[in-house]
Amino acid sequence: MKRFAMPAAGLAAVLLLAATGCSSDPKPEAAPAAKADTFGCLTAEQATAGSTRLPVEGGDVGAYYQDSDAGKATVGVVFAPQAGGSLCDWQPHYAEFTAAGYAVVGWMVNGGGASDVRAAIGLLKSKGVTSVALVGASDGASASLEAAADQATAPLPIKAVVSLSSPETARGASGATKAVLTGIVPTFFAAEEGDGRYPEFAKGLHDTAVAPVKQLKTYPGSNHGYLLLNDGALPDVRAFLTAHAPASS
Repeated sequence: MKRFAMPAAGLAAVLLLAATGCSSDPKPEAAPAAKADTFGCLTAEQATAGSTRLPVEGGDVGAYYQDSDAGKATVGVVFAPQAGGSLCDWQPHYAEFTAAGYAVVGWMVNGGGASDVRAAIGLLKSKGVTSVALVGASDGASASLEAAADQATAPLPIKAVVSLSSPETARGASGATKAVLTGIVPTFFAAEEGDGRYPEFAKGLHDTAVAPVKQLKTYPGSNHGYLLLNDGALPDVRAFLTAHAPASS
């Protein structure tokens, strides 16, 4: 019987395939990294730098955190959304505050009231911030007033509060009316003159507030909540925070 002799080169190739598992299938590619959430409003740069999650009661919600432009901010600004609002409401103004030296945080509306505000303060604390100012719109303003009135439960000292169109009583909350009777944090109250009863609410909250430092401003127009920043309130808010919660240098 005639035997078949494999050439040496062919034998070497067979042995090499055996050593490597005889597989010609390509290696699976790594899954692409998930893109940072823009929440429909953040720039890609903002999302990459600060898109995050905020732990709140019952789970977590989408949030945005950004340090000051200079870095290592020690003073933060908490932007509390109004009912039906989100971190996107404040997006046009984040860069101005970070440029001024503040760290900022905003989140998707959750309805947790003052507890959400405290969670946001806790996030800032984890980033090295040592004190905060609260800027709230409508129900978020009421929640901010309540959080400031209960400093003992706040993760960081609250130096100032800005209340934009706060109702006297928010959904499921004890309300701003009660909060201003005990809160002593410097507070800025604002509303637009054509926004239903909100100018009346702002004046009533201001007049009954026991805070030694308080300011009331009514603007022309009929916009509500965060929109006041677009209607002339922004310079006044910035000046109030500079006076009572100045940013780290």
